[in-house]
Amino acid sequence: MIRVAAAAVNRADLLQAAGNYPPPPGASDILGLEVSGTIAEVGSEVTGWSVGQPVCALLAGGGYAEYVAVPAEQVMPVPDGVGLHEAAALPEVACTVWSNLMMTAHLDPGRLLLVHGGASGIGTHAIQVARALDSHVAVTAGSAEKLAVCADLGADITINYREEDFVERVRAAGGAEVILDIMGAKYLDRNIDALADGGRLVIIGMQGGITAELNIAKLLGKRAGVIATALRSRPVDGPDGKGAIVAEVVANVWPLIAAGKVKPIVGAELPLEEAARAHALLAAGDVHGKVLLRVS
Repeated sequence: MIRVAAAAVNRADLLQAAGNYPPPPGASDILGLEVSGTIAEVGSEVTGWSVGQPVCALLAGGGYAEYVAVPAEQVMPVPDGVGLHEAAALPEVACTVWSNLMMTAHLDPGRLLLVHGGASGIGTHAIQVARALDSHVAVTAGSAEKLAVCADLGADITINYREEDFVERVRAAGGAEVILDIMGAKYLDRNIDALADGGRLVIIGMQGGITAELNIAKLLGKRAGVIATALRSRPVDGPDGKGAIVAEVVANVWPLIAAGKVKPIVGAELPLEEAARAHALLAAGDVHGKVLLRVS
């Protein structure tokens, strides 16, 4: 059991609040997929954790609360150099980015990653992790201000999707080995055009719709792959479970944070009582990085 200090806001929370994203079976119907805080109680069979220890955690739900029960496998120590509140900005993005870029798509050093929504919580974290691992990064975003944020974090190529074609820019750079996509249907065909030979398109969102026509000939010609993944619905245990992802993140990403190569990006922090305003900020795209809710 964790006494919650802060919870982060994710687009999944907005979908669930609108009735479009029910929690997995057995999960709390309270919103909130990641928190930071201190351990208030430890299960009788749990080892390695102690009451009072500062932690952050990946959840299937329940984060917008004073206390939340979490499987021990999904709890992480607060990384060195990170404050307790800002640690709430890390679990969901760190697990999403590492599981997709490294465990699924196997991004290589020196190759190009394209991230759509580069100034988002996922995007700002993905830029830093990829650059820390010596990969190159291209991003799309909808304003000069957001693109400047991405460039400051290490993005090599910044593309205003309102003004230019990301396919042309990425192709000019040799194509993307990996594309991390939040748009889904709207960008499917153009994403395949932007892939390098042998590239992987990893779809993690559906902001641009759920149905599109797939040109299989393009995939065959590039020997490319299209992969769709989700984090919330995964089981706790097993090789593809949340516990395995959390362990990989602590082993590989937490040292990058401690070394100052990756940092949590927090665009706004509001009290829990203003969760509706936090949702409106995220929905409007008025902040870069993560939006946090202070609980205690």
